[in-house]
Amino acid sequence: MSGELTQGEKETLAAINVGASALSFAGSAFIVLCYVLFRELRKFSFKLIFYLALSDMFCSLFNILGDPGKGFFCYAQGYTTHFVCVASFLWTTTIAFTLHRTVVRHKTDVEELGAIFHLYVWGTSLVMTIIPSIGDGYGQAGAWCLVKTTSRATKVLQFITFYAPLWGAILFNGFTYFQVNRMLTNATRAMNRWGYYPLILIGSWTFATVNRIHDFIEPQQKVFWLSFLDVGTAALMGLFNSIAYGLNASVRRTLQQKIDLWWPEWFRKWLPGFIMLRDQAHESEMISLKVSVEQ
Repeated sequence: MSGELTQGEKETLAAINVGASALSFAGSAFIVLCYVLFRELRKFSFKLIFYLALSDMFCSLFNILGDPGKGFFCYAQGYTTHFVCVASFLWTTTIAFTLHRTVVRHKTDVEELGAIFHLYVWGTSLVMTIIPSIGDGYGQAGAWCLVKTTSRATKVLQFITFYAPLWGAILFNGFTYFQVNRMLTNATRAMNRWGYYPLILIGSWTFATVNRIHDFIEPQQKVFWLSFLDVGTAALMGLFNSIAYGLNASVRRTLQQKIDLWWPEWFRKWLPGFIMLRDQAHESEMISLKVSVEQ
């Protein structure tokens, strides 16, 4: 269906956004909670995942709020959502960089780069957030308050400040994980799952990117099914990240230890299989990867 979206279609999109964002919020909040509660998880590699989950959590939270109306709250939502969503995919590049530096380059100084990572992520996110405000770029954009897309100039601003760094991050992650997987081919094929991590951003933002391009070319021809896929997949990014990055072997191992300590045996038998570690030898963290390669 083409043309302007009906009120019913806009309400459907808003409902899909709230539902998908709620799932992402829950998944991200779970990872944040694990980091806060379990001291043994507070290693450098998982600290990067914590900041990724924290960014996803706030991105999802402000998506759930929907359109707060005009004025200060609309601007606040627009600035904050743009800032944390950009920070989210930038944190994935720090994880990719850390893994590449550890596995491919055999460096052990990644923990010393923590301050640089923060400056890079938060600084870049801040710049990308401030640029649209130069031309009064924030305001009501459909059912949300984001960078306005009412003119070609604001649409270009949106591409420059969001989609350009997004696809730059996707290309960087893809190239980095390709090198990591090639390095690990003869060491352990069990770690090939790292190569699928760039697909999270691709799957989450491909339809949104296509929708923005279509809107730039045909601004008066809205396509509901494309908007549906755009909103649904983008809002699920936090959930995808929390499952892929957050529920790693260390988290599941820690959860299993706590469950063994706190819950009776009859209850543990009913737990989902993904919580219980089936084969700890098939998975490891970034530091373990380095050891495997060096051996």
